[in-house]
Amino acid sequence: HRFALRNVDAAIAVSSSVRDQLERVFPPGKVHVISNGVDLAATSEEERRVLGREFRDFHSIPMDCPVVSTLGELRVVKGQRDLVLAANEVIKRQPNCRFVVAGVDNTIDKSFRRELKRLARVLGMEANFIWLDWLSDTRPLLAASDIFVSPSHSESFGLAILDAMIAGCPVVATMTGGAIELIPDAKALVPIKDPLSLADTILWYLEHPDDRHELAHDLHAAATERFSLTRMVDSTENLYETLPKK
Repeated sequence: HRFALRNVDAAIAVSSSVRDQLERVFPPGKVHVISNGVDLAATSEEERRVLGREFRDFHSIPMDCPVVSTLGELRVVKGQRDLVLAANEVIKRQPNCRFVVAGVDNTIDKSFRRELKRLARVLGMEANFIWLDWLSDTRPLLAASDIFVSPSHSESFGLAILDAMIAGCPVVATMTGGAIELIPDAKALVPIKDPLSLADTILWYLEHPDDRHELAHDLHAAATERFSLTRMVDSTENLYETLPKK
């Protein structure tokens, strides 16, 4: 990389975690952090209620059942196995809780989804889980969710986390570099590869609705302030303006 990219004038890192990786390749002065920007077009509260109700009706989830969701490619490093193990603890106190796992299995033999389903079945939780492929529109899932979980072992940024924040959904995440940068509330962060801590934190927010709603509000405010598409474009344009003309 150092040889192939030796003439690069600047490198953009989408997070501090990515910056640390890029500084192994480029001189620190050439690396600039410009966070990902996303469309912040808000879904109204009424639209959220309708979308959430439609999602629950379609998947036969009663309105009084808590819903915990996750979204991401089905891979060991994304931590879905830890979420299944955490769910085993959650349903001991919240037996009606539903867990929605959305994502495509891109493992070589397409076996990871089968492994996750088998684990849920062995633990007697088959009825508590809903398995979905990749969603082109995540709004209905997030609108129906009481908590979005990112159980990943490694995350340089976390677009799925940011989507949940913008949607006004509370997020519980493992302490990856990306999650730490996105989520300002340390109580919503748990150690990586620790299903018991993950379960405890999910249960806390399920059983303390005021704290859950406060977390959702704070995350939405943070996303709106820091990760607009306009800010990303302006920052990128400003960086180009500072570079030597060739």
